[in-house]
Amino acid sequence: MVRRIAYWFESRFCAPAYSGLVLAGIAVCFFGAAMNTMAGWLYVISGVSFALLGYAAVLPPKYLTGLVLKRRAIQPVTAGDDLTVELEIFNQTKKPISLLQVEDKLPFVLNKPRLHPIETILPQTSYSWVYYQPTERRGIYRWQNVELATAAPLGLFWSRRQRQLSAIAIVYPKVLPLKSCPLVDDMGKEDSIKGQPRGNPLQTATQGLTRSLRPYRVGDPLRLIHWRSSARYGDLRVRELEMLTSGQEIIIALDNGDWEENNFEQAVITAASMYFYAHKQQMQVQLWTAATGLINKQRDVLEALAAIRPQDETMKPQPTHKPLIWLTQNPSTFASLPYSSRWVLWQNSSSNSQFVVNRDYPGIIVDSEQSLQTQLQKPLT
Repeated sequence: MVRRIAYWFESRFCAPAYSGLVLAGIAVCFFGAAMNTMAGWLYVISGVSFALLGYAAVLPPKYLTGLVLKRRAIQPVTAGDDLTVELEIFNQTKKPISLLQVEDKLPFVLNKPRLHPIETILPQTSYSWVYYQPTERRGIYRWQNVELATAAPLGLFWSRRQRQLSAIAIVYPKVLPLKSCPLVDDMGKEDSIKGQPRGNPLQTATQGLTRSLRPYRVGDPLRLIHWRSSARYGDLRVRELEMLTSGQEIIIALDNGDWEENNFEQAVITAASMYFYAHKQQMQVQLWTAATGLINKQRDVLEALAAIRPQDETMKPQPTHKPLIWLTQNPSTFASLPYSSRWVLWQNSSSNSQFVVNRDYPGIIVDSEQSLQTQLQKPLT
């Protein structure tokens, strides 16, 4: 309660520091002694003490009125990296301002407020404060309050003022460096076998034409091994056929139903990793979320995955005319998937029900105790 009262006075006027209270007590004692003894020198000491207290109470608020604050834009980072936060304090007065304290009011989900002392800001100059804020989880973080405080010049009274400086920090989800991803690689395989590749195949390609050679991965068909190249390089080389990869269109979709928190975070990482893997393979890849619908630009995808939350309001309907890679915790949603879709399932720890694999919709059941990157690179069974 006392702290709240002191803060109220500091933020509107000023409040005495501990040293100010001690000096005020001494001044009152000298004044009482002077009244009892009628000694002039005691009146002088008490008068000088009260004058110092009045002088020290008036100056701190004036110091803060001459400061102008600006905030630099915060560049997006990936979860686990540090945000670079930069504040610039400009002294527009003709006198130096000393003994200043700056406090950036970070949201509690990021960290406690950051404090920084400043010794002196010269007249008509600026001071740049840069600090690095670690991040652990994806998200879009907003805050706006910066607080200036000082007890200059005598340290007897504190005064503080808040300034409104809006800040937006975007923390993208982690992207796993996938070397292979059978869920993505095998999309459209059923249609290619029928001789009807989906999407817009390259005009120069013919069915079965070898697009490139790559190192052998566990699970690759033996019929695709190029034996001459394997003998020349000293390791197995596999042919990548144009009919399976050219013009491929992939939609990665996140279920907006009920999720466990840890499972949902893994699903977001999976969506980001698959998107960038498919993009690296030069496939036509899009992301669908309930809030954004279909998006394909990298920046839009990362921002959507940074902001997404379970059970977001459905603004855009789920695609039903094209195959999906469906990320969900609810196996009952598989019944509505389009033909040739794939799925990744996180099982609810509170549910003891067993899921029966549907061979018409190949997919992966994620084990939360194993490495997510390893599981995404396993061949489909």
